[in-house]
Amino acid sequence: MKRRILLVDDELPILLTLKAVLEINGFEVVTAASAREAETKLRSGVYHMVITDMRMETETSGYDVIRVAREQQYNPATAILTAYPALGSDWQSRGAESLLVKPQGTEDLLRQIEVLLIQHEDKKQASHNPHARDAAAASEGARGRKVS
Repeated sequence: MKRRILLVDDELPILLTLKAVLEINGFEVVTAASAREAETKLRSGVYHMVITDMRMETETSGYDVIRVAREQQYNPATAILTAYPALGSDWQSRGAESLLVKPQGTEDLLRQIEVLLIQHEDKKQASHNPHARDAAAASEGARGRKVS
């Protein structure tokens, strides 16, 4: 089964390029060109991961997308894609699990996405299986929270 990603960015060239790269590498990708469109798609579909730009309709539109993603029962992994990495740690307190800085090389981006998906799935499994919590906590500590 292909892992499904919702990719959100208001810059069409970035959206289309990332979509192509992810699809070539085996992901099913659904796109949204605004936070509003992403929120609608999050409520009507199921995704393994949401990658959103930060600055779209407003300077913090990405946080709105993350908030709606976090409200979904299917609990997708979440990452903010930004050209402005000076967000401090606010992105973590707002629910994002990873900060992806653009532009970056394709291999680095794919590696970071894979690591985040694995970490997120480990956390989901641990929350459903009390015996797996210790293993997931050890795994989380070994990997660190920020993907780089």
